[in-house]
Amino acid sequence: MLVASAGAGGAITIAYLLLIVFAFYFFLIRPQNKQKKEREAMMRSLSVGDDIYTVGGILGTITRIKDNTIWMRISEKCEIELMKSSIGGVQKKDAPAEK
Repeated sequence: MLVASAGAGGAITIAYLLLIVFAFYFFLIRPQNKQKKEREAMMRSLSVGDDIYTVGGILGTITRIKDNTIWMRISEKCEIELMKSSIGGVQKKDAPAEK
């Protein structure tokens, strides 16, 4: 009897380990990969004239794009050069208000 119960306990332990592995995959790894693909797609779709914001909270418009950097106009007479990795996202164009 003792051998049979030890075997069942081992199967339960393996089942718990598999459950933990699947949980890590579905709750951590899979969403992170999806977010990474979305960010890469956003970076590839950047073009001159897009309104963007940086991770530091600076808002502006893209004026030039190089390999790893972009030039962003933040006011009429001020442009800054930024690393592409510092882009937080593209601002959505607000739809005109309907009356």
